[in-house]
Amino acid sequence: MIRKYFGIIVSLVTLSCVQASCTQESPITNPRQAENTIEIERGTFAKGADVSWLTQMESEGYTFTNKAGVVTECMKLLKEDCDVNSIRLRVWVNPAEGWNNINDVLVKARRANALGLRLMIDFHFSDTWADPGHQNIPAAWAEYSLGEAKAAVASHVTEMLSLLKQYDIEPEWVQIGNETRWGMMWPLGNLDNGSNFAELVTAGYDTVKAIFSDAKVIVHLDSGDNLWYYTNIFDNLKANGGKFDMIGMSLYPEEDTWVSMVDACVNNINSLYQKYAVPVMVCEIGMDYNLAEKCRDCIASLISKGQATGHLEGIFYWEPQAPAGYNGGYSKGCFENGMPTVALDAYK
Repeated sequence: MIRKYFGIIVSLVTLSCVQASCTQESPITNPRQAENTIEIERGTFAKGADVSWLTQMESEGYTFTNKAGVVTECMKLLKEDCDVNSIRLRVWVNPAEGWNNINDVLVKARRANALGLRLMIDFHFSDTWADPGHQNIPAAWAEYSLGEAKAAVASHVTEMLSLLKQYDIEPEWVQIGNETRWGMMWPLGNLDNGSNFAELVTAGYDTVKAIFSDAKVIVHLDSGDNLWYYTNIFDNLKANGGKFDMIGMSLYPEEDTWVSMVDACVNNINSLYQKYAVPVMVCEIGMDYNLAEKCRDCIASLISKGQATGHLEGIFYWEPQAPAGYNGGYSKGCFENGMPTVALDAYK
C-alpha cells in the first residue's frame, strides 16, 4: 500500500505542493527529515554509493543493520561503517511508479545532505533505465524537434536542481545522460544523428552551470576498460562543441577478469586525460555479491592505481544495499541479510 500510495502522490502533486509536503513526514521517510547541520567536505576523493533504490526498498520492508547489530538508516550506515562520503541518485522524467522522479530524488537528497554526504545527480533523460542498449526518449518528448528537446532537457534539469537549491542542497557533480555509449534520447540524440547528441549535452551543461556554477558536469559511458567507446563519443562531442568537465565510467569486473580490467581502466584514465584534459570518475562499479573479498581487492586496486595517475577523482559502488537477485536479477550488490560485506572495506 505504501508503494501504491507514493506513486499516486508523486504523480499528482505540483512543485509548490512538493515544497510544502517535503517538510513534513512522508510515506517514504518517517519521521520528518532533519536539515543539514554537518559541514560537507568537498574536493577530496569520492568514496561513493548509488542508492537510488533505497526509498523503494524501504517501502517494501527492507531494513539495514550496522556492525553493532542495530537497525540503521542505510546512508547513515554506509557513512559510519563503510566510510562512504558521497551519494549518487538517478533521475527519471516520468517513471510509471514514481520511483526516481524529482520528488523521490529530493527525499533521498535531503537525507544525504543532512548526513553531510556529497551528492551526484544522474539525469537519464528517460522515463526508465538508460544504458548502452536502452536510451528511450521520454514519452512526452517523443515528437519533439531538436530545439524542443533541448528546451525540455533544460526545463527538466532546472526543475530538479532548483528544487535542490531551495533546500540548500548543492550537488558536487551532475551527470548529463547515463551510459551514453551511442548517445541518448533515441532516436533524436543517437550518436549517428549529426550534432544532436552534443547539442543536447550542452543544453544540459549550460543549465547546470546557470544554477550551480561550481558543479562538475559528467558525460558517462559504460565499459571503462574499452578505450574506443570513449574516444568515439568524446571526439564527437569535441567536434560538435559539446561541453563537459569530467568523464564518467562504469566498470563491472568478473571473478577472472578484474585484474586485467582494472589495469585497462587505469590505462584509459591516463589516455583520456592526455587527450581531453579532464579528470575521470568511476560512477558505477560492482561485482557479484558472493565475491566480496575479490570485490574489495578490485576496488582497492583501482583506487590505488587510479589515484597514482592523478586523474581519478572517485568511485561509486552501484546499489550496494541491494540483496542478491533484487529487481529481477541484480546480484552485484554487497550486502547480505541487510548488512555490508567486506567489499566496501576498500574505502577504509
